[in-house]
Amino acid sequence: MTAQRIVHLIDDDAAVRDAVGMLLRTEGFRVLPYDSAPAFLKAAPARAEGCVVTDVRMPEMNGIELIAKMQEERLSTPVVVLTAHADVPLAVEAMKLGAVDLLEKPFEDEALIAAIHAALDRRNAEENKSRESNDVKNRLASLTRRENEILAGLLKGLSNKVIAHDLGISIRTAEVHRANIMAKMRAGNLAELVKMALAADFKLSGGE
Repeated sequence: MTAQRIVHLIDDDAAVRDAVGMLLRTEGFRVLPYDSAPAFLKAAPARAEGCVVTDVRMPEMNGIELIAKMQEERLSTPVVVLTAHADVPLAVEAMKLGAVDLLEKPFEDEALIAAIHAALDRRNAEENKSRESNDVKNRLASLTRRENEILAGLLKGLSNKVIAHDLGISIRTAEVHRANIMAKMRAGNLAELVKMALAADFKLSGGE
């Protein structure tokens, strides 16, 4: 079973955990049940795989408080909220805190499965984005100090001529550095290079 198919199921009602757990297992998910939000937080690793399906009305800590606590602890696992008392303020609060979906009990099996797939898709997209960002940061780290200075100039919209003048180097040298930057960053054009640098929060100061 892949980590992406894990569902952390949180509900203080054992009957609900059993019923929902059985449904999800028949759909091929690996279900990890918890009888409370604190139990999940205690057992969950720093970066819990899969997604969370949680009830709202629970003792100790409700579903909304759980989402807030997950944010506080930087636990980025996406959350689907279940409630027997759905109302607009609750739905708005859950969504503002980042819940993928909110389903009112009794819900259709298909609706829950769809919400879980949406949560897992979000997780996969975020992980892909994170990997891409790390790749770009690693490429930026491979740039020399001079290349960082050239890149800073490019991000300011300066021409090779102006950059060369500002750095006291020849235009040809600036062009060579620019070509090296493009190659190291694997950028097909200047627009792509700018997008990469901004996404990785490159500092316009031109490096340390």
